[in-house]
Amino acid sequence: MNDELRYPVGRFEPPASVTPADRAGFIDVIANAPARMRAAVAGLDDSQLDAPYRPGGWTVRQVVHHVPDSHMNAYVRFRLALTEPNPVIRPYNEADWAQLPDARSGPVAYSLALLESLHARWVALLRAMTDEDFARTYRHPDQPGRDLPLSEVLANYAWHSRHHVAHITRLRDRMGW
Repeated sequence: MNDELRYPVGRFEPPASVTPADRAGFIDVIANAPARMRAAVAGLDDSQLDAPYRPGGWTVRQVVHHVPDSHMNAYVRFRLALTEPNPVIRPYNEADWAQLPDARSGPVAYSLALLESLHARWVALLRAMTDEDFARTYRHPDQPGRDLPLSEVLANYAWHSRHHVAHITRLRDRMGW
């Protein structure tokens, strides 16, 4: 599998440390993600939305629906970590979610609007968080024995935002759309 197609902005590498300036940059990426996603799919017709971004990959439509699905879970995980001591979060099977009817064939306008509203609220929370808040952690069952600090999770979702927009924009470039 071509890693360039699968990871167009590279694989996520957890930062060794996250400064307040880094956090501000990550928050800006998340704040701008809905507009970047909307621009990435602007003007695409149904056949283009139903094209996979790589061989064996999700369709553009599934990618658009996946991002708010994923980011809703992230938002809830942030809120849990801010209100409970090191909670164990509940994972979900993103591949199965991408196969549900709304993700396979639903209008992308719904997920674009959801992403805009969700990110507006999430960014308001993120910008109000303190250094101590970003040091809070949660535990992911798939990563036993490792507490995930919210500063690292923030970096991951900034990467995730860029990663999926790049799936679409790179496909458009390859296809001349």
